[in-house]
Amino acid sequence: MIGNLEPDERDSTLVEQLARVINTLGWTTDDEIDVEIGGTQVSGIDVGEKYNKKWQSPIGTRKYNKDAFIVIKNQSRRDLIGSQPMDREHKPQHPYETPEVRETTKGDNQ
Repeated sequence: MIGNLEPDERDSTLVEQLARVINTLGWTTDDEIDVEIGGTQVSGIDVGEKYNKKWQSPIGTRKYNKDAFIVIKNQSRRDLIGSQPMDREHKPQHPYETPEVRETTKGDNQ
């Protein structure tokens, strides 16, 4: 991987690197995996039939940015439970204090 100089990872193929990472995460072949592409853009402007092909794209055309990336999601291990209330009383270390309100008159800022 980039920035890692461990001898066993220097000359690894892409598939070997993916297998190593998936093994590190503890994913199994039974998990539901989604592979998506990030860093793309879709044209949302209707340019009509006559348009400058160098600068414009027809509506719905997908372009991949030079820095596009691959996202691998394990849907089987995704936590779909929303946030839950705390099981204890909320006592922050620094309790919120209402700031003092200072009354001013017109002549105070002169």
